[in-house]
Amino acid sequence: MSDEKMIAARLHEVKVPLVIEEVDIPKPGPSEALIQMKACGICATDVHTALEGTVSTAYTPITLGHEPSGVISDLGQGVRGWKKGDRVAVYPQVTCGICPQCREGRDGICINTRVLGMHRDGAFADYIVMPVKNLVRIPDNVSFREAAIMTDAGATPFHAVTKRGRVRPGETVAIFGCGGLGMNAIQLCRLAGAARIIAVDTSDHALKRALKVGADIAVNAGAEKPYKEVISVNGGYGVDVAFEFVGVNAAIDQAVRSLRRGGRAVTIGIGPERINIVAPFFFVYNDLALIGSFGSDIGDLEKLMGIAAAGKLDFSESVSSVIPLGDVNQGISDLEKKVGNPVRIVVSME
Repeated sequence: MSDEKMIAARLHEVKVPLVIEEVDIPKPGPSEALIQMKACGICATDVHTALEGTVSTAYTPITLGHEPSGVISDLGQGVRGWKKGDRVAVYPQVTCGICPQCREGRDGICINTRVLGMHRDGAFADYIVMPVKNLVRIPDNVSFREAAIMTDAGATPFHAVTKRGRVRPGETVAIFGCGGLGMNAIQLCRLAGAARIIAVDTSDHALKRALKVGADIAVNAGAEKPYKEVISVNGGYGVDVAFEFVGVNAAIDQAVRSLRRGGRAVTIGIGPERINIVAPFFFVYNDLALIGSFGSDIGDLEKLMGIAAAGKLDFSESVSSVIPLGDVNQGISDLEKKVGNPVRIVVSME
């Protein structure tokens, strides 16, 4: 199939629209699969890469998109356990399997990782090739669109909630930033047994969505000191865990200040600002923890898919709109400008 053509949305230059062009359909090598794309979510990282240049790629032109789902179209040599027609979600990081992190099962921080849309051609295309070790089966009751956003917008907060924040039953939680990842984190904290979930955002629209999917209390971050409001609505006590999904210093600072003594703040948002929070005495005296959480491990995606199959998660609210591949530039622009208050815009190839 290597001499046949497909359509792909490729970054040639930052701040210039992606070029929708014909390229060769890739051919799977040993232990790889050719996957016909059905859906791919648009992430804030795509905005940072295409429109801002704050996230760089290994080369250009490169096809963007790292939240894919689809159907196996062809298989390379030596593949077992998979067949053509299998419905799959794709873990977006191709890892080495031999570094200390990989050997510990921490795929997400592999030192030799090759991420879709950053280090290798991504999924804003008709087809992609990926190692079969990156594939996760999609249950029959989960749509391609929901499965696509699970690969990042679902798995990333799942990793943050279960492995980095380690939310325990009965704990109180604050979610700073209720966009695509924060919305899903609310559901996941509820599943983890959180007793009270406080949603914090500058957008009343986002806060209404947060309450709809399971938050108990909404706090508008437009207040002079949002952390004081979080403590107030939590009965005068700080929360056990605060998750920060914005990636700006002010939000990280507020998340840390909202903690009880001995609490832990987990920052997932990515931004260019330096972290500058409370004085060392305050931080040490209150026995606080500030924890970074990047991406996910493939095991997180496997578990998340199982939870969705059991009907205990519903990511349909996270799919704000569905657009064809030819409109991907408009989708990226709408996400950057927050047109229609999007959670996740999904590119559909179905």
